[in-house]
Amino acid sequence: MSSWNVSEWFSFLVNTALKSTVLLGAAWLAAWALRGRSAALRHLVWTAAAAAVLALPFLSASLPALRVPASRALLPFDPAVVFRVASSATVEPPSPSSLPPATARRAIPAPLYSDLRIWLMLLWAAGAAAAFARMFAAFLALWRVQRTARPFPDDGLSRALAQSLGIRHPVRVLESRPGGMPMTFGLLRPAVFLPPEAATWSEERRRVVLLHELAHVRRGDVATHLLARTAFSLNWWNPLAWSAWREFLKERERSTDDLVLNAGARASDYAGHLLEVARTLQSAPATAWAAVAMARRSQLEGRLLAILDSGVKRHVPGRMTALAATVLAVAAVAPFAAMRAQTPAPKVDDTVRFRAAASGAVVAQPATAPEANDAVGLVKLGDQARQQGQLDEATGYYRRAVALGDQPEVAAALLYLGIIDYEKKDNAGALDYFRRAERATPSGSSRGPAISWEAVIRQREEDGAPVAEFLYRSALALEEWNSPEAALTMEFLAHFLREQGRVTEAEAMEASAGEIRKARVAELSPKRQTAQISKVGSGVAAPVLLHKVEPRYSVEARAAKVQGTVVLSLVIGTDGTASDVQLRKGVGYGLDEQALNAVTQWTFKPGMRDGVPVPVQATIEVNFRLL
Repeated sequence: MSSWNVSEWFSFLVNTALKSTVLLGAAWLAAWALRGRSAALRHLVWTAAAAAVLALPFLSASLPALRVPASRALLPFDPAVVFRVASSATVEPPSPSSLPPATARRAIPAPLYSDLRIWLMLLWAAGAAAAFARMFAAFLALWRVQRTARPFPDDGLSRALAQSLGIRHPVRVLESRPGGMPMTFGLLRPAVFLPPEAATWSEERRRVVLLHELAHVRRGDVATHLLARTAFSLNWWNPLAWSAWREFLKERERSTDDLVLNAGARASDYAGHLLEVARTLQSAPATAWAAVAMARRSQLEGRLLAILDSGVKRHVPGRMTALAATVLAVAAVAPFAAMRAQTPAPKVDDTVRFRAAASGAVVAQPATAPEANDAVGLVKLGDQARQQGQLDEATGYYRRAVALGDQPEVAAALLYLGIIDYEKKDNAGALDYFRRAERATPSGSSRGPAISWEAVIRQREEDGAPVAEFLYRSALALEEWNSPEAALTMEFLAHFLREQGRVTEAEAMEASAGEIRKARVAELSPKRQTAQISKVGSGVAAPVLLHKVEPRYSVEARAAKVQGTVVLSLVIGTDGTASDVQLRKGVGYGLDEQALNAVTQWTFKPGMRDGVPVPVQATIEVNFRLL
């Protein structure tokens, strides 16, 4: 996940938010269906829902994708599908080898400043961080109080009550601040806090209050309290989460009341003591984030009515039942967490076919005229024209395609047209195309390069260096680190750093880009299993070049006015073709890949030993020059 870009993170969070909402809605339906059953059972539903909501993002990130057909209106586009476009071009008339200064001088705001997705993610993170900070502060404060609090003198009453509830470990009873609400705190060894005034209470009230707090210990309510608080805090923006939290608290206290009544307390006496405790004592709002208090005045009326209602079912399941239900809920939600939206691919008509021209050249020709709304077909025609070196025709097809709207399918065409306008020194037109490419593919591979090209323009503006560097690094954050798009951004950024006199940083960036280019060449190179590779000499005749394909300039290198020599090491096999190509010296800007593409189409008379073809190691230099 470390290589995810902004769009992928946003899509992941939106998917998680939608799935969490579905889970909370399902919990509401389950709780409503169980409205005639015990409060403990309904509390179990809310506890399991909280565990499932908390586990959801982790399961979504770690489980293999389970793709289901869906509309973009239901779930956001899955950015897992990325489209890459290879391009080539001929060399334009001469110009300097460095990047030309941009002519546009007006300040144009960068689109990332107003990227709504980034602000929404920051807002979500700020809300969650604030909630977790309050939880941590409350936990830390109560932990310090627990360490320094004095034991409450109860003369063994708490031990007897704990044994009657089946609590096997000792539970400490400590003094809290005067006037404080009785509460329970602690995960591994929970402790009960009573105010000093409890020493003057009647034995019956002290017994009922202790029984209530020990019931929380027996049920493990501190742990489930923190679990639910964490889960619902992550969804602080969701009204369903706030409502679920209130229901969780209400059903927890009612199920604890049921446990006290099942232990032998009289309903009328218990209700009276609970009312008096709520009237005379107060709960500190800060501690409520980490501790379980005995009474909340907002819930008191409903609790008293439930306590006094003899028809209420008061069955309380054991702790193992609650644990098993929680684990089952997390396991059951795993397939749901693995679901990904799979939007239907656009239907592509068979608009392109090939025919052999009289000269033997292969050209692209539409089988039928593309429909007015068939941007995909127009882009395919443009791609084929570019592959044949027909740049004017390609530009015409692309302009017709992008005129139909900024769809994801035309993002590469928008990027190409922007580079063409930049090459013509029409910076305003280039910026417009780059911005449109960004909007068309919020999760596509054209977004990062478009921002990089905008940075190329901005760096030549007056006082544009800080903005340019910000854009370069923003583009890198969007691109996969080992992708050719990232390598191009690194090369642009290295050129910028050298202009700023930051040579060490530039060299490090160039080295990273070079490693990506080397890996890319090795990945694209044909592979062949060869037992033994020979070298020319010692009875081995050198291969002879029979057919050569001229390498094309990449559109990026041509626009950036880059030239140099690419050195490739390869094996010429017994069939006279190249394989196992390694990049020994690169130029970058897509020229390394163009050299590979050309060389792998060359044919040779293979190297010979005693009249028998043998595979031979060779080195090829490919020179790229601007004429």
